[in-house]
Amino acid sequence: MADITMSSIIIIIIIISFALCVLYASAELQRFAHSTKHDGSLSFLVLGDWGRRGAFNQSQVAFQMGKVGEKLDIDFVVSTGDNFYDNGLTSYHDNAFEESFTKIYTAKSLQKQWYSVLGNHDYRGDAEAQLSPALRQIDSRWLCLRSFIVDSELVEIFFVDTTPFVDEYFMEPQKHKYDWRGIGTQKLYITNLLKDVDLALRESTARWKIVVGHHAIRSVGHHGDTPELVNQLLPILQANNIDFYMNGHDHCLEHISDTESPIEFLTSGAGSKAWRGDTKQMNRRGLNFFYDGQGFMSVKLTLTDASIEFYDVFGNVLHRLTSSKQLHSSM
Repeated sequence: MADITMSSIIIIIIIISFALCVLYASAELQRFAHSTKHDGSLSFLVLGDWGRRGAFNQSQVAFQMGKVGEKLDIDFVVSTGDNFYDNGLTSYHDNAFEESFTKIYTAKSLQKQWYSVLGNHDYRGDAEAQLSPALRQIDSRWLCLRSFIVDSELVEIFFVDTTPFVDEYFMEPQKHKYDWRGIGTQKLYITNLLKDVDLALRESTARWKIVVGHHAIRSVGHHGDTPELVNQLLPILQANNIDFYMNGHDHCLEHISDTESPIEFLTSGAGSKAWRGDTKQMNRRGLNFFYDGQGFMSVKLTLTDASIEFYDVFGNVLHRLTSSKQLHSSM
């Protein structure tokens, strides 16, 4: 009788596990519509690695963002993760949310929607807290999910949860404790996420396709390339002809061109603490620009043109990237 009971339990567990796998595998990334301006253009700022209660020039960067945001009449702000240092939020009651976000980005032009992903430092706290709708009750600008899509028809921006890709955080976490609730098995989570991203990119008819993650695919900064993303995510991005991959993680500003596709790798992880003072010398192929100090990035898109600028803490334009597409394909 005991054997039958145990066998029945095992069968039930297997059935439930399989059902959950099928349910997740068939899930689509959540999509948020964001309209373009009346002239069909779209502008936004990109900021990463910032939440330090105003310290390490965070407030100064925020001030310049406000000025540039007003000039460009931005539609929203993108955060590339590591939103709250050093170890994310302790709960959705943590006053670090207001001290590092609400009370810092006070300019009128920045009172727009913020679309955010989690970084590795965010996973060291209560990761679920940053995903909680309760934070939107405190500050309605805030929207943070693991992976999702912002769709304006002109551009689709695919936000990808890159922290679970990094094996080190599971195998050698050192003194850090990561909040893996909601992730389950690392391999299954990544497999399904890659399927979802690949499907969404293949089905996209947007003029521009941008992917945002916390970790760099290519970087000459302190952390360098992320091998797991190079091996698993990059082939999907190359196959689906995305235009830009934007990330944080390295506390710098950076522009690298992919040598095997038209993809431009853009790092904006200089929202506060920077000036690391070290760079990787090994893989510098395609490097166009690197700045070790604080700053942020702006993006302006039209049907035919993309204009991207990198700013320092004084509001100076350090580097500019432009890209163009034909309005109609030639016959």
